[in-house]
Amino acid sequence: MEALSTIEIHGAKKLSSGKVREIFDVDAEHLLMVTTDRISAFDVILPDPIPDKGKVLNQISLFWFDMARPIVPNHIVITQAENYPPPFTDDNRLQGRSVLVKKAKPLTVECVVRGYISGSGWKEYRQKGSICGITLPAGLKESDKLPEPIFTPTTKAEIGSHDEAIDFATVITMLGQEVALQVRDLSLKIYSMASEYALGKGIIIADTKFEFGLIDDSIILIDEVLTPDSSRFWPVDRYVPGQAQPSFDKQFVRDYLETLTWNKTAPGPHLPEHIISKTREKYIDAYERLTGKKF
Repeated sequence: MEALSTIEIHGAKKLSSGKVREIFDVDAEHLLMVTTDRISAFDVILPDPIPDKGKVLNQISLFWFDMARPIVPNHIVITQAENYPPPFTDDNRLQGRSVLVKKAKPLTVECVVRGYISGSGWKEYRQKGSICGITLPAGLKESDKLPEPIFTPTTKAEIGSHDEAIDFATVITMLGQEVALQVRDLSLKIYSMASEYALGKGIIIADTKFEFGLIDDSIILIDEVLTPDSSRFWPVDRYVPGQAQPSFDKQFVRDYLETLTWNKTAPGPHLPEHIISKTREKYIDAYERLTGKKF
């Protein structure tokens, strides 16, 4: 299986290359976002891509953008490669893994919502009894469901640096009160809608992060939404609080990397073939369960 690690498009200007996405300039109002098969862990891009991962992420995002449309508008304009303007029109590499989007001014905050206590949130709770300044009940176990979902934002770090958890007062300072309240409320609404839907499909969305942008001072949803890269997905039928959970997301890769003697800085280690194929299966399984479609 061929994987797409990077992409150049003749006659097109590449604006940025992130952990997973390549962004090209289209015109004054539009960008083309291409989701590659790269995978990152601990903020390091690993040398081995996961075949089809980019297509899966792109299709899951489109599914959720559509579902969240009654809550908040988004940046999607065209999803079919054959309808793109030149020089993007006839490039088969773009099919299924790209979208033409509106240009927006991205907000400088990652909007994280947690419905369950895990990862860095679990670590912070054990130290402080709170996450991002939100005090939580005593005696919670790892992976416990929280009394209600909480908004636990972070800064948006450059590649190779780590996002820093911040409290809501800091979000107000960064974005202004009106925008801060809007993105918090939108994040909680989208998460509640999605987690209820996913539960019916056998998936717990433990936590997720959203990105928002501004177009003419109006807030829209951008980037990716509720994918296995931006969320923790757990199978309902294997959920046991009090421990780390098996997952559909790249936590599987993180868990493997934790068994190595690697200092979590670039360059990342190579992944063995069985980890690559198992990770690909997990991404596809998440897509098929959520959308009800065959990949």
